[in-house]
Amino acid sequence: MICGPMFSGKSEELIRRVRRAQIAKQCIAVFKHQLDTRYDTQRVVSHQEVSVDAQPLMGSRGLYEGTRGEDFDLIAIDEAQFFDKGLVGMCRSLSEKSRVVVAGLDLDAQGEPFGPMPALLALADKVMKLTAVCVQCGADATRSFQLEAKGEHIQVGAAEAYEARCCSCWRSGL
Repeated sequence: MICGPMFSGKSEELIRRVRRAQIAKQCIAVFKHQLDTRYDTQRVVSHQEVSVDAQPLMGSRGLYEGTRGEDFDLIAIDEAQFFDKGLVGMCRSLSEKSRVVVAGLDLDAQGEPFGPMPALLALADKVMKLTAVCVQCGADATRSFQLEAKGEHIQVGAAEAYEARCCSCWRSGL
């Protein structure tokens, strides 16, 4: 599991792990949620514009279809917070045969656990919790601050919509 707030390098870390597996000539499958169209619809792309090909999926059922009939050494999933709760069972099942690396926001912009992430974190063998830099004070940022609330729980965006903030600066902006 790779988790943390916006701009903490989650996708970049996921891509780094995929690239290492590519160097080792391993069989790899990379998936992302279809909602994430910020930079590319067919690639996982970091805010630093590092990228890797990916299959976009609308939900966990697509993950089953995308991995059926093939043995993968590594299955990488980005933007896990957008997936349905079925992702938990899928990852559990896939991890019996493959190394599964999942990246996503652990908290939403309201500071609440996001989608299937709490269950995935609880079941993970290893968790890498990343921090960003608070744009207000420079401290370690553990929260994603939504600049303009549009009344939707899920608002896909990047720097135009979110800032990384420490807990104190995040609270003061609410």
